[in-house]
Amino acid sequence: MENNTNSYDQKPTVMVTNDDGIDAPGLRSLVRVLVSSNRFRVLVCAPDSEKSAVSHSITWRHPVSVKQVDIDGATAYAVSGTPADCTSLGISGALFPLVPDLVISGINMGSNCGYHIVYSGTVAGAREAFFNDIPAVSVSYDWVGGISSVSDYTLAAEACLPIFSVILDEIRNKNYPLRGFLNIDLPTDVANHKGYKLTRQGKSIFKMGWRQVTSERQGGKMLSSMEMETDSAARTETDTSTEAGGHLLFKREVRGAQVDDADTDKQFLQEGYITVTPLGALSQAEADFQSYFKEWLPSVVQRFSSSAL
Repeated sequence: MENNTNSYDQKPTVMVTNDDGIDAPGLRSLVRVLVSSNRFRVLVCAPDSEKSAVSHSITWRHPVSVKQVDIDGATAYAVSGTPADCTSLGISGALFPLVPDLVISGINMGSNCGYHIVYSGTVAGAREAFFNDIPAVSVSYDWVGGISSVSDYTLAAEACLPIFSVILDEIRNKNYPLRGFLNIDLPTDVANHKGYKLTRQGKSIFKMGWRQVTSERQGGKMLSSMEMETDSAARTETDTSTEAGGHLLFKREVRGAQVDDADTDKQFLQEGYITVTPLGALSQAEADFQSYFKEWLPSVVQRFSSSAL
């Protein structure tokens, strides 16, 4: 099956997915902006319910159910699987007659920077496309409760439109590299952003703890994103814990945050930039960690034998 850019009189095809679910305002705003630009053929293949923080999990042993959904200007399907499932199915040729030229995952409710990229289903939606040699972008908006509004998603999508368009131009001209994918985060005050900043993934993370609760109600609301600035009153995550059989109930809670050195994605996002971070899929150790084991591994057997004496 061929991509659509082989014919210059055709619009390029963009497929949208996410982890917040097909009804999420971030996805709907993104699709509206893409459709209204009249530049793209738009497909949607997204989870039928929220799948935040599922990382790159996939459905393996069981089939997924698929239902067509009415979204103006797009061909859209809701899928019972994960974001990675949705991308895999959407680019496979089994669901749509055309393979998309570009996969866009988002717009997520809450930023995805630093170590949170590992948890993110939004990023996984783009990474799955990368695994299959299809250009991809994950997009997240730094939602803050009491400050952000649903209209900010539209501004975020419009701010990303030049990036999407130029990527597709490069794809058409066969100049776009397939050695990675892009992760874009948009600042809370997106209307007054400071411009685009090429960044690298940092090590920022929210330190999580656990506390015991006596009931599902006491557990409180879970946020829809790994980023805790999101509005906990905006949406909730269903807690499926029970007390049946005398099981204990524990709930995650935030116990602080770590933001690493400057010149990383989280730092520039907090300064008001739209951060554009190239990502890959290989987890390579830092040089000093790698070099430690260069001498350590050959001595393992000898050291083990000596300690047994």
